[in-house]
Amino acid sequence: MKELSLYNLPLHCRYSTRLKYYDYSQAGAYFVTVCSQNRECMFGDISNGEMRLNSAGKLVEKWWVELNHKYKDIALDAFVVMPNHVHGIIVLTTGNVGAVHEPPKDKAICELSSKRVIHELPLQKNKIERRNMVIPRIMGFFKMNSAKHINGLRNTAGISVWQRNYYEHVIRNEASLGKIREYIVNNPLKWEDDIENPENSAIRELPLQEGRAKDYYEKIF
Repeated sequence: MKELSLYNLPLHCRYSTRLKYYDYSQAGAYFVTVCSQNRECMFGDISNGEMRLNSAGKLVEKWWVELNHKYKDIALDAFVVMPNHVHGIIVLTTGNVGAVHEPPKDKAICELSSKRVIHELPLQKNKIERRNMVIPRIMGFFKMNSAKHINGLRNTAGISVWQRNYYEHVIRNEASLGKIREYIVNNPLKWEDDIENPENSAIRELPLQEGRAKDYYEKIF
């Protein structure tokens, strides 16, 4: 089956217009994966290489998109809701988590960048520490609210929807960004071989150890 174009995506794979002049070496962009409890496929199913969201999956999508409204200093890039997990790129853009200077003098460039340009500055220790706190806070908000509404939908109050931990990977350059975007967009096409697919016989018997996802994704990216 033909792989999808980055420019013709369903909502749950779509990403925002590329951040102009963003310097990915700033360690302000993250690839994040969060999985359902016990890898239960509760968000929909894959049919003909496409993800079909059920009601719970639509709630997951809703609360992922809501992050853009809740946190003003982030931008959501590519993301996809899969049967039992979510992949997404979160970019920390301004304020406490980034470095900003005046935009270039060229009028057209200024308009494209909305008068905000991110550039490379030394990574001070306190900035790194603030970044390290921001992602857990974002993920905590997402998991708490999506789980609350999914449990309300299923009348299963108090039941765990998500695994306690999640995987994050710092995106440091454009090459890495491109690979990760392609992986996210085409994830439904490759569900059969996905590390999170409980029906994947190659990994089904492997323990759910914390380093497994890290090793898997680092080989890809």
